[in-house]
Amino acid sequence: MQPDWIMGLLGGLLIGTAGAIMLLGNGKIMGASGIIGGLVDGSGRSDRFDRILFLAGVVLLPLVLMRFVGTPDTHVTGNLAVLVTAGLLVGLGTRIANGCTSGHGVCGISRLSLRGIVATVFYILAGGLTVVLFRHILGVI
Repeated sequence: MQPDWIMGLLGGLLIGTAGAIMLLGNGKIMGASGIIGGLVDGSGRSDRFDRILFLAGVVLLPLVLMRFVGTPDTHVTGNLAVLVTAGLLVGLGTRIANGCTSGHGVCGISRLSLRGIVATVFYILAGGLTVVLFRHILGVI
């Protein structure tokens, strides 16, 4: 098996395990956009510390792992305008869909949530169409 596949499998197992721990440990869905959104709009005041710890782990753990594993080759574009636009569109999409890949895709599908399954199908389709449009038709990425 190729090393990239192994790393992807391990990453998926870690994300799934983290989602299960969060759900079983405190009864909440591990949806990153909801965690961030609750901090931004103030609706998550009651568990603000938990949200901040989660986000700190999301940011700091990859930095720690890079010291041992090295920096991955992500093939991310160096075009800052594309990166900012992509980030804003992802943020907008997660607010419109009331969730993100971790909330709908990982936690929703594993709970057999129809809403999570439908949302996942549509954002995968939208992502595929976006790649076709911006890479193959417009040549931007």
